[in-house]
Amino acid sequence: MASDTAAALAMLSAFASVGARAFNKTIVDITGTEVRKLYRGNRSLEELRRTIARDLHDAERNQHSVVIRPLFTTPLLIQLDDLDRATIEQITPFAFMVIRTSAGKDGTGNYQAWIAVKDAPADKEAAKQFVRRVKKASVADGEASGSTRIAGSLNFKSAYAPNFPRVEITHANAGYMTTMAALGQAGFVAPQEQPRPPRPAISSRPARRPPGLAGWRPWPKYEMCLNGAPKGTSGKPKRSLADFLFGRICAEWGFSEAATVDHLMEVSTKAKENGRAYAELTVRRAFESIERNPYRERSTPRPA
Repeated sequence: MASDTAAALAMLSAFASVGARAFNKTIVDITGTEVRKLYRGNRSLEELRRTIARDLHDAERNQHSVVIRPLFTTPLLIQLDDLDRATIEQITPFAFMVIRTSAGKDGTGNYQAWIAVKDAPADKEAAKQFVRRVKKASVADGEASGSTRIAGSLNFKSAYAPNFPRVEITHANAGYMTTMAALGQAGFVAPQEQPRPPRPAISSRPARRPPGLAGWRPWPKYEMCLNGAPKGTSGKPKRSLADFLFGRICAEWGFSEAATVDHLMEVSTKAKENGRAYAELTVRRAFESIERNPYRERSTPRPA
């Protein structure tokens, strides 16, 4: 346990080296569901250092995972999640920390890279756009939330039972910050997407149906979303993008946000693994994307 605590402290120090002084701490059970009474928001670095040994002990005893979210203003922090061994070897020179969360699909590892960008745009929307472009270029999980299981802890997910992997730091470069230009020159910034011209409102377009109508018609077919999602480096569809698409279709068809979250927890393997907080965030973003662009072509036709 002493070595596990040392790994957790090393992760906290890595975040502190690029400016983190506070964290949100969440405890999730083996199904990925948040243990709400154990959530601690905006905890200081010093407090987490004092309590982390006890947190790890209690989590391992209860088959819980300790999840932290570093709180930042500057520099811009980018979490690249769900990377394979080949990609992580290319991105490591630009990261202040790399962690291995599991063996991955091919046994060589599933990784996260954490990158601090010192010259990122001050404008929040421009910064978000840059993060999306970096994630796209690295084929990382576009829905990664900025939270991570802490190093030294066991990654308790039902899919990994009974041999739960331990989260480990594989690379640390304390205080290292890169630049937008360096990432771009290395090919880790996707081209900027050209905004679509706004479509005029069509008065004959039928109004959206009221929410919460799941009881009298079938749900969209999740398998179609999964089959239509872009493929990752493993050659398999990106499940987070499939979940996002499913949320968009449900919004377009008039299902309520709450009902969509409930159904996504039933049909999505990734939602089951990552818990309700992941499902709620994915569905919320999907619904918000519809509200921002209500006249975009529908993802799939409504049922008759």
